[in-house]
Amino acid sequence: MADYQQIQTDISDGIFTLTLHRPDKMNAFTERMMHEMIAAFDEADADDDVRAVIVTGSGERAFCAGADLSSGAETFDYDKRLDRDTPVREDGSIDWSHRAARDGGGQLTLRIFNCKKPVIGAINGAAVGVGSTMTLPMDFRMASDNARFGFVFARRGIVPEAASSWFLPRLVGISQALDWCYSGRVFSAHEAHDGGLVRSLHSPGSLIDAARKFAHELTSESAPVSIAMTRQMLWRMMGANHPIEAHRMDSRAIWYRGRQEDAKEGVVSFLEKRPAEYPNRVSSDMPDLHQWFDDPDFATRDKA
Repeated sequence: MADYQQIQTDISDGIFTLTLHRPDKMNAFTERMMHEMIAAFDEADADDDVRAVIVTGSGERAFCAGADLSSGAETFDYDKRLDRDTPVREDGSIDWSHRAARDGGGQLTLRIFNCKKPVIGAINGAAVGVGSTMTLPMDFRMASDNARFGFVFARRGIVPEAASSWFLPRLVGISQALDWCYSGRVFSAHEAHDGGLVRSLHSPGSLIDAARKFAHELTSESAPVSIAMTRQMLWRMMGANHPIEAHRMDSRAIWYRGRQEDAKEGVVSFLEKRPAEYPNRVSSDMPDLHQWFDDPDFATRDKA
């Protein structure tokens, strides 16, 4: 396991727990934290013993209080603040393909979006700014009843980031998303639950146990490769233009999985009335769904 400075990780009973760990700063988000979180998701995806990921915050006050504002007025002026190659060309134009021009929160949420394991956010306290938007590509958000949320960007003179303009309306509807983003107000866990952002509320002391129990319920009897493919199929089809796109993907995925050993084991174990022991592994037996989505003809050339 990597030696992280701003997060902590733990693997226990098939669950990878990622804890944001800057408790003295209310777990405020930094570039280092972004890179460490991305590395941790890489680690979780590569480990076939990991069945699910839980993301939570250190301490009782905050999940993540948003971006670290210690740089003051230059907090969001990345060209001035960041000590690295600049995307600004000599003529003053911006090289938008330069990595330094990319939003850090978006780099993280895209990595979570591409995760091969179910991801549960256990929101233990304040989740403001990127502290809220980083949870949107997680499959479920469970919160302590004293947690608070806020899409506060308009109150900081910026705009929603971390690809939240794509995720948030799909999760809660456009009107609710606009309400929270226009006002920039911080709202309670109960409002987040009523608005569809949060799945369930728990006492602070029971949140992690509830998240772990839920993770086991999701994964204990299902094939890991099937879960990984299902996660990508459902998330990506949220942006499809027509159900025919889902039909094409379903057809390819069913064909691919039907030829693998998991499908045989799933049927035989059911007929024999015993727990299934799925032999296929996410690390080695999952198809490249990126190519399936990007190249409509790819799946017809692929072989299981």
